[in-house]
Amino acid sequence: MAIELDVPGIDGLGAAVGVLREWQYDGAPMQLHPGDVGWFWRFGASATAAAVRTWSRDGRILAVGLLDGPELLRLTIAPDVRQDEELAHRLVADLTDPERGVLEEGRAYVEAPVGTPVQDLLCRTGWTVDEPWTPLRRDLSEPVADPGVRIEVIGPEQARVRAAVQRASFGTSTFTEDHWHAMAAGVPYADARCLVAYDDRGDAVATVTVWSAGPGKPGVLEPMGVHRDHRGRGHGRAITVAAAASLRELGSSSALVCTPSSHAAAVATYKAAGFEPLPEVRDRRRDADACRRS
Repeated sequence: MAIELDVPGIDGLGAAVGVLREWQYDGAPMQLHPGDVGWFWRFGASATAAAVRTWSRDGRILAVGLLDGPELLRLTIAPDVRQDEELAHRLVADLTDPERGVLEEGRAYVEAPVGTPVQDLLCRTGWTVDEPWTPLRRDLSEPVADPGVRIEVIGPEQARVRAAVQRASFGTSTFTEDHWHAMAAGVPYADARCLVAYDDRGDAVATVTVWSAGPGKPGVLEPMGVHRDHRGRGHGRAITVAAAASLRELGSSSALVCTPSSHAAAVATYKAAGFEPLPEVRDRRRDADACRRS
């Protein structure tokens, strides 16, 4: 059977998220997680559907991609077909030809699981490696210590606070209360929680969203931030410990996070919260002039 590329539409998002849940397991290479789709859902169901791509054969989804911006495709593949050469060649053909409706011409990035033929094929067609990222993992088989600060699970009534801390944590963030409501209405948020940490004065100082993929599977932190006016006081470590505890309550087997290796402070924060660094990963990058040379 031929492999079919599809934009699943709103009605197909549930199936795409469902297979992403199935594909998560401890020891898997760092890959697209239901929580990544869930965080994107802040832009609404229609925008999320437009950003998702699926590749199927005989009615079965074999690969899922999320266009996390016009230049970056975050791609993962069903574990049992990661070495499927036919699928790899089809994926790379679709990624490199702008007319296929995945990535536009010019500079582009692909995040794909390490050790798949997709990585090698992209290299052969002129894609280089981009800056390194550091994945980190915390095992959740044992109870997690108290974070030492007051933590609140955010519901609709506190969405304004959650959004305000997000914007104060990331200089370019446009996250709003409406974005939170859109995200919370998405399919992946059924397995998620938003947390906010408060200091002794009652100020909201840090926030995180955690995403479970179901009992016995790894969950992710996406995103975690500390208010710019409250940094350097251990709040990043505290909210990260709280995130791990929340994922354990949701049944996750482990907690994962990935940050640019150049962000030494972020790596140090996660390590202080009990996360262990894994081997670095790199996206594949096509430079803007690569197409003109080809």
